[in-house]
Amino acid sequence: MNDYDSGPLPQVRTRVDRDLPACVTALRAVHLADGYPTNWPQDPQKWLTGSADAAAWVAEWEGRIVGHVALVRPGPEDIAPSLVGTGSTSVAVVSRLFVDPAARGRRVGALLLERAIERARALGARAVLDVVTTDTAAVALYERLGWEFLATGQQEWGPDELVTVRCYAAPASGARSQKETP
Repeated sequence: MNDYDSGPLPQVRTRVDRDLPACVTALRAVHLADGYPTNWPQDPQKWLTGSADAAAWVAEWEGRIVGHVALVRPGPEDIAPSLVGTGSTSVAVVSRLFVDPAARGRRVGALLLERAIERARALGARAVLDVVTTDTAAVALYERLGWEFLATGQQEWGPDELVTVRCYAAPASGARSQKETP
């Protein structure tokens, strides 16, 4: 049992600059517990803010940041965008998704993904993502939420560093997870 086991669900809101130190604190806890990100960034705040065109949200519970997600344009390193549709389908990439280990089990990841999917759809795009194959908890979350497995592939993360990723696309509009109840 943790201190997040009672009370209301976390609230998802747009990330603002003053959230970044708390996001880095939560990210550090995730890195220590799960090894995400695989390579700890030299400047974690810059890593989180990434691209200027990103939209980002945080999950907040009782005044504490307990999760984060961003939605960005596809980059050359992203595999999933090329696997969706025939090129006529617009895509947006889910990025920098993490949940403080102490807050897991409160639907934080699902709530953050819902917000990213909603934004992608509002932009006329389908949300996609790549996840390292070793992150079995994230893979289980995406599959439980009905994300469509597209393929596995390899990404080059730096000199002499090749990683295998699983590629997913968000459920089609109106689709429901198999574990969802009516």
